[in-house]
Amino acid sequence: MELAPNTKSGLDWSAQFFAADVRLSKLQSSFQRPWRCLSPKSIAAKHKDLIHDVAFDFYGRRIATCSTDQSVQVWDLGEDGEWHCTSAWKHHSGSVWRVTWAHPEFGQVLASCSFDRTAVVWEEIVGESNPNEKGQSHWIKRAALVDSRTSVTDVKFSPRHLGLQLATCSADGVVRFYEASDVTNLATWSAQEEIQTKLNCSCLSWNPSRVHPPMIAVGSDDSSPSSGGKVQIYEYKENERKKKWHKTDTLMSITEAVHDLAFAPNLGRSYHVIAVATKDVRILTLKPLRRDGTTMGSIGLDIKQPAQLDHNNQQVWRVSWNVTGTILASSSDDGHVRLWKANYLDNWKCFQELKGDGTAVPMSMPNFNREQQQQQQQQHQQQQAASSTRQNPANQETMFDSRIGSTLTAGGRKEPTVSRRQTAPNPLSSNGYEIPRTSPGLHQKYYGTP
Repeated sequence: MELAPNTKSGLDWSAQFFAADVRLSKLQSSFQRPWRCLSPKSIAAKHKDLIHDVAFDFYGRRIATCSTDQSVQVWDLGEDGEWHCTSAWKHHSGSVWRVTWAHPEFGQVLASCSFDRTAVVWEEIVGESNPNEKGQSHWIKRAALVDSRTSVTDVKFSPRHLGLQLATCSADGVVRFYEASDVTNLATWSAQEEIQTKLNCSCLSWNPSRVHPPMIAVGSDDSSPSSGGKVQIYEYKENERKKKWHKTDTLMSITEAVHDLAFAPNLGRSYHVIAVATKDVRILTLKPLRRDGTTMGSIGLDIKQPAQLDHNNQQVWRVSWNVTGTILASSSDDGHVRLWKANYLDNWKCFQELKGDGTAVPMSMPNFNREQQQQQQQQHQQQQAASSTRQNPANQETMFDSRIGSTLTAGGRKEPTVSRRQTAPNPLSSNGYEIPRTSPGLHQKYYGTP
């Protein structure tokens, strides 16, 4: 399950992957409800076994899928609004767990990881050697990373500002970092560093922030509570002429198996937000602690958990943020996708739920709109009270007197000094206020010639 980057104003795609097909739901924002589901559709992905991952490209117009059948498929969104499979290939000798896109600045590049202990980098090129394939594109294997001794469980490209780097994690608890020596020649990747986490790694996520040092989070699917926290945070530091990844903190509050995690895009926040998929969804904030006011080099993290989102006691498998980091999508064992959003008090509520077929679950009173509905009810009651007051001249005179009380004297009533006075609703009045006759031009405009 993944939210696609915004391709049009107010439009996003939500993708759910099932046994052998992909369900796509087009989401549109509106004034009354933050999102509503439009034209859900199912794509027969032609995989022969369980689909493990689906990934959108940077523009949200291409999809890559991988499956237990050891194959990878690429889908393109056509001008007719339909998704078409443009490439499919089989190279791995085991189940393919994850697939991810690189930033388009480096070309059309994919990476996949598999149970066969390898991670493979793929690049799309346009065939010109064969006249029959001129103008047609196909994918070729550029590099195979074979350093792992166990299953490679996740692979992620780094954010664009860090260059063309790749991080992998494996079941033996090792996180490996690679970098392309030449971005124009993806056949050569150099191993940069290895991290021993001492836990079975299941997932990882890069922090996309540009103003903070590089940071990565690693999750473990070890179900034993005795092994401690299942999420570890690493930060890239430069100390004493050494550049190395250091473990900054461990999220000890999460002791259940972690299946996925994702940093939220950072648009000016002074802290980081991360979502973790366990037996429920945990949202945590990581605020760097610094000795001085500089932006580089933190001495630790102030970790808080503002929300713990329940999925009706269902295991959560995937989490994904929208492009602004304000809406979180999560999927669980019941085949439903839930969309979450925080209000101004940082209270997270589910405002939309999608079924396995892509249709929306009816919500009579969405949690997200309860406060808005209460405010609307109060405003409606106030409008009714004001309307009844305008229809009662006695009450109206009392309210008017309260407004011009300063013009009243003990000897009697003085004429108000305001330039216009409030009256009962009148077709010839402007916004409930009568135009004074001392303004001939305005009087003639609203009342006609005397």
